[in-house]
Amino acid sequence: MSGIRAEIRIDADGTCPIVEASTDREAPSYTVARSVAGADARRVTEEFMLESGAEPATSVALTETFDYGAKTMYRFSRKRGRGCPCETVESFECPIVDLHAREDSLYLVFHAVDMETLQGTIRELRERFPTVDVRRLLRGETDAPEDNLVFIDRSRLTERQREVLETAHRMGYFEHPKGANAGEVADALDITTSTFSEHLSAAQSKLLDAILDA
Repeated sequence: MSGIRAEIRIDADGTCPIVEASTDREAPSYTVARSVAGADARRVTEEFMLESGAEPATSVALTETFDYGAKTMYRFSRKRGRGCPCETVESFECPIVDLHAREDSLYLVFHAVDMETLQGTIRELRERFPTVDVRRLLRGETDAPEDNLVFIDRSRLTERQREVLETAHRMGYFEHPKGANAGEVADALDITTSTFSEHLSAAQSKLLDAILDA
């Protein structure tokens, strides 16, 4: 059996109390959250952690649940069905295994059972949050040795390189036979064919380095 581990970033300011609590700080903050089962199925309770002494900048009612010395755990309750990123991911039966916020962005790590589930999850997220950024994907295989499992970190690529790759893929440039040639993809990007080739070559080189050096 195979599965996919995905790490994504979402600009979720205004929709997530955890992101809200991590903003307006002098330095980027780091928070951790987890869902807590409750008796009322219409509500969900979550906990998150901030550096002790930091005043959470959020409008929701918080309760301190534990003091670790350097960090303090806070708890809040909210209604289900508000369309937040976590609920969107969990609606596809994808468990969230890690969650943290930095400034205005929410970082989620979750498991999808297959590529179809992953694509459906990302598609739904992008309909609600246009800034969804898939940062890393790790595919597992039952019969594959552990050293064959590779993280692909999209942050290695520049925004332009990612745009070139995504446009080329969407237009069928990598298919056989090709759905579009280099000139057609370059025209769609409003760049010259040589510039397209340069960006594509640089992006592919970075991705190959990540795979072959892992």
